[in-house]
Amino acid sequence: MNRKQEPQGCLFVILKLLGLAPTTNSAAVSLPYQRKDYLLTKAERSFFGVLQKAVGNQYLIFAKVRLADLVFLPRGTEKRQSHFNRIQSKHIDFVLCDHDAVRPLLTIELDDSSHNRTDRQGRDAFVDSALAAAGLPILHVPARTSYNVQELANAIQQEVQSQ
Repeated sequence: MNRKQEPQGCLFVILKLLGLAPTTNSAAVSLPYQRKDYLLTKAERSFFGVLQKAVGNQYLIFAKVRLADLVFLPRGTEKRQSHFNRIQSKHIDFVLCDHDAVRPLLTIELDDSSHNRTDRQGRDAFVDSALAAAGLPILHVPARTSYNVQELANAIQQEVQSQ
C-alpha cells in the first residue's frame, strides 16, 4: 500500500480539530465558488468590441483592473494604510497599455446611469483625483447603444498624446 503519511504532532492535531489543517487530498475540500458566465456586463462587452476596433494593435487592452494595480504609495507616505484602503477595492473598467513595457497609458470608465448617483459621483471624483495625482489620464465615455469608432479613436489619441 503506497499511502502518503499525514503530518504528525500536537500542532497538526489541534489544527485538524479546528478544521485548519492542510489536507493532502484537494478533492476532499469543498468550496462554494462557481465560475461566472461572463467577465464583462453586456454594456461593457459591447464597448470592448468598439474599443478593440478603435485601438487596433496600437495598445493592449485590459478590463476590470484594480486601482491598486495602477497606482502606488511611495515608502514613507503618511497614513499609508488609510490611503491604500481607499483604493484597494476599486477598479477601472478598461486600461490601455503600451506593448513593450505594458505601461498603463490611459484608463477608461464606461459611465452608465449608475454614475449619476451621488455616492457614485463621489467615488468617481476620488478615482479621477487619485489617477490625476499619479499622472495617469482617465477618459469617461457615456454608455450608449452604439459608438462611433473613429470618435473614440480620436478621443483616445488626444488623451494619450496630452501626457
